[in-house]
Amino acid sequence: MLRVYNTLTQSKQEFKPLHDNHVGMYVCGVTVYDLCHIGHARSAIVFDTIYRYLQAKGYDVTFVKNFTDIDDKIINRANKEGLTTAQVSEKYIEEYYRDMDRLGLKKPTHEPRATMHVQGIIDFIKGLIEDGYAYESNGDIYFSVRKFDGYGKLSGKNIDDLESGARVEPGEAKDDPLDFALWKASKPGEPSWDSPWGKGRPGWHIECSAMSTSYLGQHFDIHGGGMDLIFPHHENEIAQTEAFTHKPFVSYWLHNGFVQINKEKMSKSLGNFFTIREILDRYEPQALRLFILMHHYRSPIDFSDQSLKEAEKALYRGYASLRFVQSLPVQGKPALSSENLGAFMQKLSEYEACFYNAMDDDFNTAGALSGFFDLMRLINTHFKDATSKPDTEAVKKLNTFVKSAVEILGVFDNDPQLFLSSRREKRLAWLGLAAGEIEQKIAQRALLRKEKKFKDADKIRSGLLKQGIAIMDTPAGTVWDIAEE
Repeated sequence: MLRVYNTLTQSKQEFKPLHDNHVGMYVCGVTVYDLCHIGHARSAIVFDTIYRYLQAKGYDVTFVKNFTDIDDKIINRANKEGLTTAQVSEKYIEEYYRDMDRLGLKKPTHEPRATMHVQGIIDFIKGLIEDGYAYESNGDIYFSVRKFDGYGKLSGKNIDDLESGARVEPGEAKDDPLDFALWKASKPGEPSWDSPWGKGRPGWHIECSAMSTSYLGQHFDIHGGGMDLIFPHHENEIAQTEAFTHKPFVSYWLHNGFVQINKEKMSKSLGNFFTIREILDRYEPQALRLFILMHHYRSPIDFSDQSLKEAEKALYRGYASLRFVQSLPVQGKPALSSENLGAFMQKLSEYEACFYNAMDDDFNTAGALSGFFDLMRLINTHFKDATSKPDTEAVKKLNTFVKSAVEILGVFDNDPQLFLSSRREKRLAWLGLAAGEIEQKIAQRALLRKEKKFKDADKIRSGLLKQGIAIMDTPAGTVWDIAEE
């Protein structure tokens, strides 16, 4: 049974979709005016994994993730670079795809852009005006926060407390400082669209309400995003959408935690951020994904080079174990006694249950990975020095689980041999070693072992290890790799 933490109720709840086996999920995407940072990577990886797991559980998922392609930041970047806003947004959408493809993200079902839904946004605003929830002021349209009962139910904020800190920005003509813009009258040189209130452009909050309900209906299952979006963005989405539809908006609100640098939230406004591009130029893309999944999605992550290095080491260890699994023949005389085979199958079942129980507990990827790595250690314990073929049933069950797990995690899903060979080539170049030289020494060692000159054979093994090369004897023969630092 899948249970999820719902920000709206501040509790874990059993997940029950509105429509039998179909799940509708909307996640707030990026504002496309610059390269994405690893805070964006965390949100993207978290909800990509949730998407994958829902599909693995048999749900038909409609996953919608938007692009905000009209915004003050985009306008400012366009003016600075002498480009149109369309050119800026198109440029950074392409850059977004470059980064996310390297992180192994699956494409959502729909990826709408705000500028493609302007008429729907206008119709939404017209409905709010007609129902008395919004008003015009000098060509701007504002939502009347106090007219919506229950404002603050997602964030837990109180209107009276909000009022004390509210202020009106220069040029705004609100009835109340708490009100927020649904439509902004155009300024000279800004992109604009015709509307009943004159030329203008959508506000930020309204675009997500219009796009999500357009694809998923007026009430859908999951809405996600970073914790920084709870207030005011998601709070405002609830207010304007429920005021328009007169029904509940979203069943489950899911929010991922922040990425921190030295215990401080990472953000562009603070200037303490790393772009995805910068990180992927130094580390394996799957190492970043693994690093993020090694933490529960609601917990804060403290980023450091050391933590990325540890994740990368774990990545290589996992691939080395999977390469070993790949080398195991499916048929043949069992390598394990019936007693050891029974113990192995029991442990495999336990780790498989650990994986799925963790994922069912609010998508706990950290717990799921713990079970997965325990399984990798089990593989090494039971099969590492096997001299005959492993049991057919054990290998089949092992491969079935591994295939499912890596598809859910989006990690360890490359061919282990090719992945490690690529990494090995890079490392050999750095060590100044040649693969042929290593293979020659391994052949010499094999000959010495055949002649029962084990001490001399061990000298070759230890000599290679000093050079940074580890060798391992497997049922398929002796293999070698870069030794862990």
